[in-house]
Amino acid sequence: MAKEDVIKMEGMVAEILPNTMFRVQIDGFEKPVLANLSGRMRQNNIKVLEGDTVELEFSPYDLNRGRITRRR
Repeated sequence: MAKEDVIKMEGMVAEILPNTMFRVQIDGFEKPVLANLSGRMRQNNIKVLEGDTVELEFSPYDLNRGRITRRR
């Protein structure tokens, strides 16, 4: 799988979990998905709070876990 083979979506942070993990609610999904911060967001100390709108990347193989790449 190439790095470009990702699915991008937007969602809202529903819950903050330990170790930079988050539950993100996406429109059209029944349950919130589990997401963690990307490495670049950790390096630059970008804070993500409950209620923030974020951009997620998913692998085409697993749509239950994602990576937060941007806060809007």
